[in-house]
Amino acid sequence: MSALDFYAHVAVCGEVLGVGLGADPEAWKAALGATCLDVPGGGLLRRDYGLMEINFSPDQPGRQGQMSCFGFGVKIQRLLYDQSPSTVPSPLSREYGEFAPRVPFKELQTAILALGHTIELDKHNTSSDMDCYRVSASAARIHVVADPDPYGSGAPDPDGHQRGDVWSVDVW
Repeated sequence: MSALDFYAHVAVCGEVLGVGLGADPEAWKAALGATCLDVPGGGLLRRDYGLMEINFSPDQPGRQGQMSCFGFGVKIQRLLYDQSPSTVPSPLSREYGEFAPRVPFKELQTAILALGHTIELDKHNTSSDMDCYRVSASAARIHVVADPDPYGSGAPDPDGHQRGDVWSVDVW
């Protein structure tokens, strides 16, 4: 299995190593490990694992008072500028191998189509610098760089994000 397989699995199944929406912080800790940064605020909890960012709330139906995941994202853009070993949680590295700093959308799209799902442009969540795609029968959104220099500050960085790079895969 590869990192591309991981991204496609998240986009299609909405889960990471067996946990997903509705799971409590302990389930995520069991899956991804204890090396993370917890950022509480406003009654919510954001857990940052580098590549992964998970959001928890105590207000999920059927779980009053218990924190549970209401959304998470695979923040691929972070790999371009932080390739330290701690950026990718070790359980993911063990399962999927090396994670490249850039992922072309066309490759992810091909992997998702091979799993029997379709991808459509989400015109309501697309901007001039970022395209957003919805995956059929999934809560996932894939954000793709449309303009690597949205503010016109100069020539795009050849070592930076390029048009067509996947920025993130988010599940809400």
